Amino acid sequence: MLSQEKTLNGERPAPIALRGAARGGRAAASGSKAWMGWLAGAVVLALLVALPWVAPYFYIFIATEVLILGLLAASFNLVFGYTGMLSFGHAAFFGIGSYAVAMLLQAYQWPLLACLLVAVIVATLLALIIGFFCVRLNEVYFAMLTLAFGMMVFSIAHQWRSVTNGSDGIAGFMVGSFGLGLDLQLGNPSVYYHVVLVIVLLAAALLYLICRSSFGLILRAIRQNPERVAFCGVNVRVYRLASFTVAGAFAGLAGGLMAPFLRIASPELLHWSMSAEPVLMTILGGSGYFLGPFVGAAMFVLLETWITSMTQAWMLVLGIILAFMVMFFRRGLLGTLLDWIRERK
Repeated sequence: MLSQEKTLNGERPAPIALRGAARGGRAAASGSKAWMGWLAGAVVLALLVALPWVAPYFYIFIATEVLILGLLAASFNLVFGYTGMLSFGHAAFFGIGSYAVAMLLQAYQWPLLACLLVAVIVATLLALIIGFFCVRLNEVYFAMLTLAFGMMVFSIAHQWRSVTNGSDGIAGFMVGSFGLGLDLQLGNPSVYYHVVLVIVLLAAALLYLICRSSFGLILRAIRQNPERVAFCGVNVRVYRLASFTVAGAFAGLAGGLMAPFLRIASPELLHWSMSAEPVLMTILGGSGYFLGPFVGAAMFVLLETWITSMTQAWMLVLGIILAFMVMFFRRGLLGTLLDWIRERK
């Protein structure tokens, strides 16, 4: 029977054995790609863990800043890359987390872990309040309203001198214990780097699970066609608010890690220019990829560090380089690299 069967175009169908072999070949290729991805991830992780033992303190400081800003950019990408909302007020949650940790360390000398938990709670509540008003609007109106709320938070921190110490910020606090009974010398840059690395990895893993869950799938559907998703019975506004709130929580955690790193919490961490950094990092790395914001954060910090060491007009040079990369790397650095690898294969 099989030898007499023909398709509509007159060709004989492929034997079942050959089709099974083709499917097996594709599965093997997919498994090989997954194995290579896990191997590359293991190598990068090993390099990150070993960095303090092979590099001077300067590079440890750079790597710590990259990790913290990478988490900030990844939290922003949940709103921008997955939900399709461009926020210009994301620094409000980053800065409020930083202020929460700085105030608790200065006034009560709490363990760092407890301070970070409070930073996440405060940032979550602030994101919930701001998001309640912002998610009612779309596109440019949403972006402008988040910018307005962000500048309101900045103005409060800048002018409420009795609480925030105004433009001088909160400084002079000591970072004591970490918590959980662990005896860690957080004043040591190497130790603090490893603490930040572990927390960022755990936070990134949790954020990845959120993005890969059914909740994350709905967010991507909302980004592509919110009207059709609403027609299916999904409350789009509630999901947008949830995405905005979760992103604010992770941004607050990043801000809480930044305060002990800088030894100060200042209004500059709340300014709109700070909100522009995760936008640039996400676009630079590739908003369509989960690791894109981390790649963009690394490139942004390295470019800023390199250019500032060469010229005083670093903002002009950095702006030109970033504009060039955004125009010619439409899918971001990570997306362009992955496309190039696929074409080579």
